Amino acid sequence: MQVILLERIARLGQMGDTVRVRDGYARNFLLPQGKALRANKSNMERFERERAQLEARNLERREEATAVASKLDGEALIMIRSAGETGQLYGSVSTRDIADGLTAAGFTVGRSQVELRSPIKTIGLHTVAIRLHPEVEVGVTVNVARSEDEAVRQAAGEDLSTPDHDVFEFEEEEAEEGEGNEEEAAEEQA
Repeated sequence: MQVILLERIARLGQMGDTVRVRDGYARNFLLPQGKALRANKSNMERFERERAQLEARNLERREEATAVASKLDGEALIMIRSAGETGQLYGSVSTRDIADGLTAAGFTVGRSQVELRSPIKTIGLHTVAIRLHPEVEVGVTVNVARSEDEAVRQAAGEDLSTPDHDVFEFEEEEAEEGEGNEEEAAEEQA
C-alpha cells in the first residue's frame, strides 16, 4: 500500500514522502495513529494544503521533546529486583517498569517511547534509549540491583554481576580440609 507520511518515521522516511508499506502495517498502525494518509490524488492535495500546519506542529513537538531531553539526559534510574547469586534476574526489567520509574521521577514517558534493544535480565548498569520524538532520542542509565546499598556500590563502579571470589576460596579451603580428614581416616583404618 502506498502512503504519504505525515511525520518522520525511523527506517521509513521523512514527512511528505510517499512510501510503499505492507497493508497490515498501514491499516493497523500508520493510518489509525494519524502518522500517514493513503496515497491518492485527494489526500496528496490535502497534504499540500496542510503541509505548513503539519511542519509547524512537528517543530513545536520537537522543541518540547528537546526541552524534556535536556532534563532527562544522563538520568539514573534504580530498579530493585530479586536475582540469583550469579546476577541473573528471576524476571526481567520491562519497558513498563522503566516508564513507571521515570514517571515516578517526574517525567512523562510512555512505554512505547522506551526502546529496549534486548531484555534486561541481569543486575548491573544498562543504558536504555528513550525516544521522545522521532528526531529526539536520549539515553537513561538503569541501575538494576538486589538492594539500595548494592545499587550505590554499582553506581560507584563496583562489578556485582559476578559472585565474590572470597566465597569460592572459602568453599575450596573447606573441601581441601575435608579431603585431608578423609585421608587421615583411611590411614587410621589401615
